[in-house]
Amino acid sequence: MDGVTRRGFIKKTMIMGAAITGFPTVFIPKARASWARQTVVHPNIDNLRVVGVTDPSMTSGVEPRAGWTRQNELVVTDMVWENMDKLASTLAKTRNPKEAWQAIFVKPPRKSWSDTVVAIKTNNISLQHTRSAVMAKICHTLTDVIGVKPRNIHIYDAIHGKRMGSSTPFAGLPQGCRIEDKWGGIRRYTAVPEPWTNPEGKARCLDHLVDGSVDILINIAMCKGHSSRFGGFTMTMKNHFGTFLPSHGHDRGGQDYLLAINQTPEILGTMDKRTGKVLYPRQQLCLVDALWASKGGPGGNPSAQPNFLAMGVMSPVVDYLLATRFRGEKMGWQPNKKATRRMLTDFGLSEDDLPAGGKIIDAKSG
Repeated sequence: MDGVTRRGFIKKTMIMGAAITGFPTVFIPKARASWARQTVVHPNIDNLRVVGVTDPSMTSGVEPRAGWTRQNELVVTDMVWENMDKLASTLAKTRNPKEAWQAIFVKPPRKSWSDTVVAIKTNNISLQHTRSAVMAKICHTLTDVIGVKPRNIHIYDAIHGKRMGSSTPFAGLPQGCRIEDKWGGIRRYTAVPEPWTNPEGKARCLDHLVDGSVDILINIAMCKGHSSRFGGFTMTMKNHFGTFLPSHGHDRGGQDYLLAINQTPEILGTMDKRTGKVLYPRQQLCLVDALWASKGGPGGNPSAQPNFLAMGVMSPVVDYLLATRFRGEKMGWQPNKKATRRMLTDFGLSEDDLPAGGKIIDAKSG
């Protein structure tokens, strides 16, 4: 029990007395090491590279405020899939989509692809959800290109996923893929590092990430507005308020909590406890589905139809560039600059570190 003396433990136990009986206490040690800033998380992909594509041909009509069912009717699946292959190729710096996807998805040590377990975090709050074509492309890539078994692919939102399988029935998935709804919910405590300064140093997280049963985590986020404390938007980092208990994020120090949970082993991957370096990456892809998007949020239908998709492997970099370059410059939805800048600085980065002059790289031009 790190940090707890024998005398202190006995004293605390005596004070608690009979109250402890029947309620076994689980001690979660504070993180012995947090992620070493600026160190590589994904071994095959430039961690700071973010790619995007805008293509009106991904939809067959312009209805900016359409609901989810109507959006799926308007989406041109073949064009979405083609552009997602272009994004992967541009991200991995290869002309061959198969090689690109094989570089993005890293096989866990001592396991076969057929035994690999993949969790896909989708944002299922309110009315804006991942379009079926985007979800299906990721799942088919995992099964058809990588070799993951459909039964080992789990789509979840552990807070807002209740009845997701019926309310957001993603079409076109490989047979056997699991829409898990809340997937048991958020119940297991785990250590959360700085900058969050909760005295207990721990928070609840999705069981399957804490116990290590998930090998690969894929983050498919929406592009919506939110509180200025989070930069004025919700994308890949805040998507994990459906992986970790979100209530801490809405208390004082909420942005610290957001930044901290995205530096945990549950998200980034197993770390060397001495050096803080990631030994095997867990979150291997961050994708933002902005075929439709909104200035406000997180509730309500979208307010715009940008026909835009983007991806990268490092969540804070994806969010920073989309907040500033896409939402700010292209859409005119200016973020909270101070809060947004922390998505780089709290990870030991600055805009000068980003490739392509700190811009989103166009998948059409490479």
